[in-house]
Parts: sequence; structure tokens; C-alpha cells
Amino acid sequence: QVQFVESGGGSVQPGDSLTLSCAPTSGSIFGFNHMAWYRQAPGKQRELVASITTGENPNYSESVKGRFTISRHFGNNTMSLQMNSLKFEDTAVYYCNGNGAFVSGSWGQGTQVTVSS
Repeated sequence: QVQFVESGGGSVQPGDSLTLSCAPTSGSIFGFNHMAWYRQAPGKQRELVASITTGENPNYSESVKGRFTISRHFGNNTMSLQMNSLKFEDTAVYYCNGNGAFVSGSWGQGTQVTVSS
């Protein structure tokens, strides 16, 4: 398994934007046919936020659709999550993960996003 490392979290105010990034600790994201962002808020289960699969359109949870954008950047071997119009309820630890035909990912430490006034 290949672990992912997330970065870019922080403390922001409602309405602000933030971009998260993740990268595998080894290998190339080319090997991951499916990649996704998840989040886990305090006291809640981890939930899927956005996913991207080779050859398909990205998918988003209803709660972030229209505000978040998932992208893969093969040039620098990363995946990003552009988050706009952040809300209080977006506060969570964000994780990325992925899987492919010959490789699977494992959970990293995540990156904390806190939206507060």
C-alpha cells in the first residue's frame, strides 16, 4: 500500500477559499485510477467529499457540489481540492486516498480545516 500525505489545511472564515493538496509517499498518481477526498468532522464518521476516476467526470457530495473542485496534477504528482465559499460545516480533517489496478492507498494523517468566525 502507498500512503498519501495531505497538506494545505488551515483556519479560515466563512466564505473564504482554501486549496488542499495530497501526494503519494512513493510512486506516481498515474497508477491510481480512482482518487478521492474524504473528511471527518468531530464525532462523525468519515465521509466521501469528492472523487475522480480516469475517463469519467468528477463526483461530489451534495454538500460541496458547486463549491469544491477536485483535480489531478500529473506534472507534479499531486491531487488537489479547491474549496470555495467555505462554511462552518466544512470544518473537518480532510484525507485523500486512491486505488488502481496494481496499487492501493492507505490513510495518511490528514489536514485540518477549521472554518470559524
